Amino acid sequence: MVPVTTWTIQDVSRQSGLPEPTLRYYEEVGLLGPIHRDERSGHRRYADGDLDDAQVLACLRAMGIGIEDMRTYQANRSRGRAAAAEQRDILLRHAARVEEQIETLRVHLDYLRVKATLWQARDHGDPVAEEAARAALHDVLPRLQETFR
Repeated sequence: MVPVTTWTIQDVSRQSGLPEPTLRYYEEVGLLGPIHRDERSGHRRYADGDLDDAQVLACLRAMGIGIEDMRTYQANRSRGRAAAAEQRDILLRHAARVEEQIETLRVHLDYLRVKATLWQARDHGDPVAEEAARAALHDVLPRLQETFR
């Protein structure tokens, strides 16, 4: 029989980047495990596959993917090609959300840079640069206000 490597919750937390309470929660809601317990101590003992699952969940969590989509994604992993289209759709749906967030952040960045340019012009007493910054601010404000909705 091939020996199975086991990991403590601390090991899995360190290697996956997921906090220990999150690992316990993911086990509780069925995203991870069931995790084997040491018969004498009752401590969790994660197998290599559990560690792999935790690392996948850490990536999904970092992307902002919710619990239900994580659950579906995890269930589909073992289905392979039969679930490929569904896996793709989950990822593309979240990619679209990330693209929207990036666009919002670009508008916020534009606003911050224009405001900084305005204050720099004021600091240097440069009315021509200040007027140019005001014009740029006038252009960015409608885009910024759209991000509030």
